[in-house]
Amino acid sequence: MILAKNRLEKLVIMEEVAQQTNPEPRWPAFIAVLAGGGLYTALPAALTFGPRWLFPSVILALLIPTVISHHTGRSRLSAIFGFAVSVALTLGLIISLILLISALPAHKTAPETLLVSAASLWATNILVFALWYWRLDAGGPHQRDKRARHSNGAFLFPQMMMSEKALREAGQHGWSPNFFDYLFLAFNTNTAFSPTDTPALTRWSKGLMMLQSLLSLLIIALLAARAVNIL
Repeated sequence: MILAKNRLEKLVIMEEVAQQTNPEPRWPAFIAVLAGGGLYTALPAALTFGPRWLFPSVILALLIPTVISHHTGRSRLSAIFGFAVSVALTLGLIISLILLISALPAHKTAPETLLVSAASLWATNILVFALWYWRLDAGGPHQRDKRARHSNGAFLFPQMMMSEKALREAGQHGWSPNFFDYLFLAFNTNTAFSPTDTPALTRWSKGLMMLQSLLSLLIIALLAARAVNIL
């Protein structure tokens, strides 16, 4: 009985060490950044600022050193460039949304183009805030990689309320959120205008979710208003 208990403890320790040395993948966030830049290039010239190549170039110029510094083990530098990427995407989203609102009374842009642009900004809103949640929660991905299990953070994921036994039975022992979990959170906030299965616990997370819901509601209201106008 004692030997079995010791063996179980060793297995748990080995799993925790494996979790610490197996960091969450960064490629989903990388693809999300590229998708955000791609959606921006799909907007008409009236909803962009500067030359069309300027914004994607800025995103790439910040993304490349983010990836390089991560692979060379410079986590602090990688985090700084990562925050810069998120800030640039957020500014691009807000400026394009302001230009979209300004373009509605002028009637200079085709209705179909405005509808497609609003849909692109709605999708970009999901990606931008998913990146923010992923970047900020529990100290960011670099800090989460150092923990054997995600037990505290700005968001209360369902797995955080499960016991060790329940997690092990569900095959979720040593669970920690990755980018897809934050993308799911951002998608629900964009569509339901509120958290669904993952409540926000901190003031900054509540503020970000309020801002995301406000932008999403504004974009959807513009879509509905334009659709009614077309009809």
